[in-house]
Amino acid sequence: MVQFAVSSMFFHEYPLEEIFSFVVEAGCDSVEFWVETPSYWMAGQPEDELVYTLQKFPELVSPTMHAPILDLNPTSINPAVAEISVRYTVEAVRLAARAGIRVVTVHPGRRTAKRPPGAPDYTRFGRYIRALEEAAKEQGVRVSMENMEPKVNSLLCTPEDMRELLDREPWLWFTLDISHALGAGPEEVRRYIDLCGDRLANVHVGGSSNGRMHLPVDGDEGIAGILCHLLESGYKDNLTLELEDRNFTHDLSAEEKVLVIARELAFMRDCLV
Repeated sequence: MVQFAVSSMFFHEYPLEEIFSFVVEAGCDSVEFWVETPSYWMAGQPEDELVYTLQKFPELVSPTMHAPILDLNPTSINPAVAEISVRYTVEAVRLAARAGIRVVTVHPGRRTAKRPPGAPDYTRFGRYIRALEEAAKEQGVRVSMENMEPKVNSLLCTPEDMRELLDREPWLWFTLDISHALGAGPEEVRRYIDLCGDRLANVHVGGSSNGRMHLPVDGDEGIAGILCHLLESGYKDNLTLELEDRNFTHDLSAEEKVLVIARELAFMRDCLV
């Protein structure tokens, strides 16, 4: 049976304990903790506090983690940027193991220039992959690569590219970001599921319209069809709502955010009945 989760970044304004309490109040089974959640990141990443706070919410089963991505690029042409980006991602894998989290979603990076990636970019990506493999095996954590939106400088933005990577790296897992894939149309999402579904470890759920991503999905029949296709494919892990709060017409209060997530979950659960 799938678990329903939400990204901690939807409640980014609040301390950790409040975030997890809001997630529970909304009716989620789980949470995806973003390492860059401000109350954690800006406080100097107090690992003991994160582990302790997560332990206070045993009802949040199978939590996942999202490695840092803001201002980072593991395939950057700038060696210092690439180095620290890889280091932060590897540290996220170690943190996940310490917190008892079994899946860490990572991004592939991108070509620095807005041009198609070339051989030097894939060379840097290869070094990144080797560092992730070592960390995953040392820590016993599933590292799960996320598909990116179809942009000219994206490294992994087609089902074929993702399948090729998974075939080449049998230790690696896949995080499907529905909103990113919808940039190429709803059939693209189904192709990701059909080609890469055997390695799915996490799914980010969000809508997309007119170039805007991570929109609410309540009432979206296209998303309903995608969720049914996922279920039929045999997927049984987390469905993680990844919503951008700036897509709403005003700044949402905590109570409004809880209600938004509750509505989204009700819709998703109805889709899977």
